[in-house]
Amino acid sequence: MLQPAQSESLTDEEIVGRVLRGDRPLFELIMRRHNERIYRTIRSILREEAEVEDAMQQAYVDAYAHLGDFAGRARFSTWLTRIAVHEALARKRRARPEGELMNDLPDPDRSPEQRTQDAETHRLLAAAIDELPEHFRTVFVLRSVQGLSVEETAGVLDLNTETVKTRLHRARGLLRKAILSRTEPALARALPFPATRCDRVVSNVMRRLELL
Repeated sequence: MLQPAQSESLTDEEIVGRVLRGDRPLFELIMRRHNERIYRTIRSILREEAEVEDAMQQAYVDAYAHLGDFAGRARFSTWLTRIAVHEALARKRRARPEGELMNDLPDPDRSPEQRTQDAETHRLLAAAIDELPEHFRTVFVLRSVQGLSVEETAGVLDLNTETVKTRLHRARGLLRKAILSRTEPALARALPFPATRCDRVVSNVMRRLELL
């Protein structure tokens, strides 16, 4: 049996080969390695968290059942992501009409005020991404959130590279517009100067003036 460190050093393709030769437990490493990518990809298409999780599980089951079909012409992660996209889209079609992106733990070095600001920024981004049309949203998540290349995104979504570039450009423009529309009403309250600070500044200045 491989030790954890040895398993981690294996490439996806090497793991696939071992699983096909009967080492089924190694498939767990595949799932743990790609869970975040698969979650975010499916979440860009489906909205209900329970449905997203169920779709993830089915995508992995389908991938396992068809491991023998993986020919190595693309990266395994691209092949797996494509299966996840197809599963999510199939569920969306079956569910018509239609019924946080990243839940990062707070940084302990951030102040309570900074954490509140981080949470608000996250909420704004997640809401703006959710409102993107699906064909823009999926491209944006794969390219800008997951970091897939233009070519990988095109392969996953059965698009040509120019379409991917165009949709990404449109998605970014829509996001900027959506975020600005949400933040403009708050601009008047930006950089507040509360009475306590006012009192402190005035008091400090008056004390310094007494020394002149």
